[in-house]
Amino acid sequence: MLPTVLLPNETDHIPVLAEEVRHLLGVQPGETVVDATFGAGGHAAVLASDLLGSGRFIAVDRDPTVREFFEDFRRHFGGLDGRFLRGEASIVLRQLADNGVGADAILLDLGVSSMQLDRPERGFSYAVDAPLDMRMDPTAGLSARELVNESSERELADIFRRYGEERYARPIARAIGRRRREQPFERTAELVETIRAAIPAPARFGEGHPARRVFQALRIAVNDELGSLEAALPAALDMLRPGGRLAVISFHSLEDRIVKRFLREGERGCVCPPDFPICVCGQEPNLRALSRRVIRPTPEEVAANPRAASARLRAAVKQ
Repeated sequence: MLPTVLLPNETDHIPVLAEEVRHLLGVQPGETVVDATFGAGGHAAVLASDLLGSGRFIAVDRDPTVREFFEDFRRHFGGLDGRFLRGEASIVLRQLADNGVGADAILLDLGVSSMQLDRPERGFSYAVDAPLDMRMDPTAGLSARELVNESSERELADIFRRYGEERYARPIARAIGRRRREQPFERTAELVETIRAAIPAPARFGEGHPARRVFQALRIAVNDELGSLEAALPAALDMLRPGGRLAVISFHSLEDRIVKRFLREGERGCVCPPDFPICVCGQEPNLRALSRRVIRPTPEEVAANPRAASARLRAAVKQ
């Protein structure tokens, strides 16, 4: 088993599929590594340990509170050339690629991080009452409060259905509309109460928390997570040097479908319609999958870290 490196303040933030990521990315001393979703630095510490003090580590995250974790990371790996770039992953990766910065290994760990879930004031969790926010960058964009209070019922139902695959999207949206006409939503507990009351009684005691899917959908919409992912993948590919490796951890089917489709298209190369007798697009394969099947956490990892249960890992090497 590969050893896991933990930073001093990171013991509560366990990196998901860390051993598998480390194996697939195969970081070597002297390489340039990009953690495009740094978070609390769990995966970064594992990958940086394989640089053995020789190489370059670029950390990217849109959340301004991440900088304190990066400073701990940099102190822990004092001899490493490390740099933190605050911003949305797709934008930063594109800027780096366009400016000729190459990478040998890039990691995208999607979704919300443990440190965001564990800070009630961020409003990501349906389990704790907090201001209704959910922004990964709390200084930019619309909050969940604004989205819930200002979107039409039809728009909300579409968000809940598309991003949360919520069966009761329409009755929940109608209930939100009735509630906000009396008083706007301000806190997560108000939204949880409204969701719970809007769905049939048997569904309240089914699989998972009744507000789970709606909160997931709002978080994805607030942070444009799927749009960001679709832009980040080609930017990462452009940044990778030949032989460079890309690993992506997703946490729900919508993300995984995007990653799977991107990697398969990269392996296939040609984008001509199937009924064309010959290829006229001229596109060559530029990726090779490092695992033929999606990688999931072991039962032992899920038992130790329940948040890993829905994780999916895919990886490829640039041709």
